Amino acid sequence: MSEEPDRRVVLRARGLAAGYPGACAAVFEGIDLDLRAGEIVAVLGASGVGKSSLLRVLAGLQPFARGTIEMDGAPLAGVHPRVAVAFQDASLLPWLTLERNVAYGLNFSRQPASGPDERRRRVDRAIAEVGLDHARHLRPAQLSGGMAQRAALARCLARQPSVLLLDEPFGALDEVTRAGMQQLLIKVVADFRAATLLITHDIDEALAVADRVLLLGGSPGRLAAQWPVTLPQPRENCLHELGALRVEVLTRLRDALRQAQAPAAGPVSLPV
Repeated sequence: MSEEPDRRVVLRARGLAAGYPGACAAVFEGIDLDLRAGEIVAVLGASGVGKSSLLRVLAGLQPFARGTIEMDGAPLAGVHPRVAVAFQDASLLPWLTLERNVAYGLNFSRQPASGPDERRRRVDRAIAEVGLDHARHLRPAQLSGGMAQRAALARCLARQPSVLLLDEPFGALDEVTRAGMQQLLIKVVADFRAATLLITHDIDEALAVADRVLLLGGSPGRLAAQWPVTLPQPRENCLHELGALRVEVLTRLRDALRQAQAPAAGPVSLPV
C-alpha cells in the first residue's frame, strides 16, 4: 500500500492584522489561516482588500501589528530560507543565464549550508521540473513570458521550499500560456509538497488549481468565506460542477465588494 501524502500544517496564522506602512488603519484584520503540505490555497478578493499585503506579511517582507505566524510550530518573524516567493514580474537578472538565475541566492547567508554538488543537484532538478533543460544557457531577453515565469518558479523550487507564496504570477500571460503554467503549478506542488498560497483575481484560475479557495473581503479585509474544491484533476472534465461553484463564489465576491464600498462604522486602529 502507498503511504498517505504528508498533509501536516506547515504555516499557521492566528488573529493576524496589518496595515500599510505609515498608516493607522488596518488593511486586513483577524486572519486565521492554515497552509498544509502539498496544498494549494487560492485567495480571491477585490482590489485593495489586502491580498498582496497578506502575502508579504506571511513572507516576512512587511511587518504585522497583531497576531502570530508559526512555521512548523515555531514562531516566524521575518524572512525564512524555506519560504519562497514569486510575483507577476519574474524579476530575472538580465546579465545571468537562466541556469544562474535559478541558482541565484542558494549560497546567501540565510540559506542552509550546502556544497556545490548539492546546489547543482537542486538547480538541475528545478530546471527539469519546469521543462527548461533546453534553455538553461539562455539569458532573460531570449525567453518568452511563459519561459521567464517558469524560470522564476524554478528559482523558488531550487530552495526546496516548505512554503511557496505566489502573487498573481501568471496574470500577465496569454490564456494558453497561463493554462499551461497552472497545470505546471499543480505538478510541482505535488512533487515538492510545498504548502502553497496563490493570490489571484481570477475565479477560474482559483477553481482550476486550488484545493481551497478563500475570499478576502470587507474593510478592513477579513476572511469572508471559503470553499474546499475536491474535484479531481484535470478539472476541465468537471465543467458542470465548476460552473455551479463559480456562480456561488462570484455571488459572494460581489456581496463582499458591496460591503467594502458601504460607509464604514470607523477605521480599525493599529498600534503606531
